[in-house]
Amino acid sequence: MKTLTDLAKDAKGVVASVSGDSRFVSRITSIGITPGCEVVMVKNEKHRPLLVYARDTMIALNRNECRNILIEG
Repeated sequence: MKTLTDLAKDAKGVVASVSGDSRFVSRITSIGITPGCEVVMVKNEKHRPLLVYARDTMIALNRNECRNILIEG
């Protein structure tokens, strides 16, 4: 498995798991990033936040925190 930060631009994946402290997990799941959710990487530039499309919404995510989101596919 790979992390969300490993997805290339325009690549799709399915969230396998979300880990981290309870504050992070609560925040991420409340915006819809949950196991089974399909995500599409819109923008993945080094040293910049990630921009993903999930559940009909564009979401900007902190690159360091996204290392706790595992992706299948």
